[in-house]
Amino acid sequence: MARLILFNKPYDVLSQFTDRGTDSPRATLSDFIKVPGVYPAGRLDRDSEGLMLLTDDGRLQAQISSPKFKMPKCYLVQVEGDPGEDALVALRRGVELKDGMTLPAGAERIEPPALWPRNPPVRFRKSVPDTWLKLTIREGRNRQVRRMTAAVGHPTLRLVRWSIGDWTLDGIAQGEWREIQVR
Repeated sequence: MARLILFNKPYDVLSQFTDRGTDSPRATLSDFIKVPGVYPAGRLDRDSEGLMLLTDDGRLQAQISSPKFKMPKCYLVQVEGDPGEDALVALRRGVELKDGMTLPAGAERIEPPALWPRNPPVRFRKSVPDTWLKLTIREGRNRQVRRMTAAVGHPTLRLVRWSIGDWTLDGIAQGEWREIQVR
């Protein structure tokens, strides 16, 4: 049996256990998870929030993080502006980025989700509306969701990974984690 930890990573936390980046240490996974022998299965940018999976099983780690398995990852994305159907269709077909065409994504408008407050809050501008989207991708390029929404004219304001495969954040508060056993 493999150990699998589902962690709700807060904004401004590095998706690694140590910070080798600066003289002033930043928050890392070790500030939240005191379980020896588990390692992240994939990354989540410091300015993104949500589900991270950690495991003690190398094969499971590869299945989760390797692009060849194309495990779906679902994101709740607050974007600037009000994307029309043309922007959603572009996301669904795949978007041309500097490193090539993305695979088609699931893309739909959603009502603002009931999430924890972000600290610091997203900057609010009266003159520019914002919209929430649900995006599902099957690859994991560097900052891919942010680059995709920018490519269709709607920069990302807040990005929350809600699920990876069948695992979700449901019932896990920000900064908290839950361990499950997997075969």
